[in-house]
Amino acid sequence: MHYSLVLTATDDAIKQYTKNTFLNNFLNKFDFDQILWNLTTKVISIILISVLFLIIAETGKKIIAHFFKKYQIKMKSSKSDNPIDNSELMVRRRNKTIYTLTQNAFYYLVIFFWLYSILSIIGIPVGTLIAGAGIFSLAIGLGAQGFVSDIVSGFFIIFEHQIDVGEHVIINSTNGIVAAIGLRTTQIRSQNGTLNFIPNRDITTISNLSRGNISTLVNIRIMPDSPIKQIEDIMADVNEKLDGSDANVIGLPVVFGTVYLTDGSLAIQTVITARSGTESKVQAIYLAAYLKAINDANIALPMSPQTVKVPAKPQKKSKSATEALPISTNTK
Repeated sequence: MHYSLVLTATDDAIKQYTKNTFLNNFLNKFDFDQILWNLTTKVISIILISVLFLIIAETGKKIIAHFFKKYQIKMKSSKSDNPIDNSELMVRRRNKTIYTLTQNAFYYLVIFFWLYSILSIIGIPVGTLIAGAGIFSLAIGLGAQGFVSDIVSGFFIIFEHQIDVGEHVIINSTNGIVAAIGLRTTQIRSQNGTLNFIPNRDITTISNLSRGNISTLVNIRIMPDSPIKQIEDIMADVNEKLDGSDANVIGLPVVFGTVYLTDGSLAIQTVITARSGTESKVQAIYLAAYLKAINDANIALPMSPQTVKVPAKPQKKSKSATEALPISTNTK
């Protein structure tokens, strides 16, 4: 009697998932209540951790922004022996560069600890996994070589003050304005609005056009029969009239004279020294003034590049074989 009671209790404890006895026995080996509880706990923990790191990220950004706002005021009040460093524009660029770099580093740090916390909640031993998997660690090490190279290159770019955010530069063959300098990449925005991402390790040549004064060229295309001396005098008069009208122009522009351009056309060239970042504006102002003065003098300029060909030296005609030999006719 007692045996039958125990058997009945055991039968009642088995949950009937399907009509298949074997499948029921297999499914009863799992405690689905416990699995559901663990899954729910981990999901809630992941959500809470994500919210916590989101709050940390937002708070950190505000703290960094507040710190660099005060830092910018301090840099404005400081003085340096270098006149370039004392300019307000250079202070803003330097401050913005360090600010973007700090934000970038803080972003990577938050992401790293967030991923580490998520993996720990799931139950993956991150430290043991990386230390124990030799081949996996080697693959990560080889893949991280480029990442480390980017960071080291970016560090020296910032440390040596090669470029700042907002400066006009040419990196390798990319021409534009520095939009951001990160731990891995440097962002350059071209004149047409294209945003170029250049890995720091690939930066081999930097031409900074925003340091010191820049010499810009203004070319007035002419025809071979144009009154060159009259055009040069008109351009010199324009230079004297515009002298002192623009603070961005350093000194008096110099009329260089007649030159050949790369396309083979003729032009009268003027060299203007301007402050960095204003060369395009200065070039446009002087070009417009030159063209107006030349048109007022009723001097025609070519509508398109006029290619000047140097005449080739005439070659002496050599007598052909039939001309060199006497022609004989045989008559029978």
